[in-house]
Amino acid sequence: MVRALVLMNVQRGQVPKTAKQLAEMDEVVDVYSVAGDYDLVAIVQTEEYERLAEVVTEKLQLLDAVVRTTTLMAFRSYKFSA
Repeated sequence: MVRALVLMNVQRGQVPKTAKQLAEMDEVVDVYSVAGDYDLVAIVQTEEYERLAEVVTEKLQLLDAVVRTTTLMAFRSYKFSA
């Protein structure tokens, strides 16, 4: 299992709509609106690295309101809540 945190900047006023679009994607297991330098954080989970790359570049980054993404690959999980 491959997991990544995708930090996103979205256009002003588009956080709720974009969060809903993300939540509807099978590979997105959690979505958070956050304070700070980013607007949204999506936790993406796939079976393979190649699929993760496809989800980020062909789905998340192509959403109309997404301005920029930063992807953090998870190496190890020290605590995971289901």
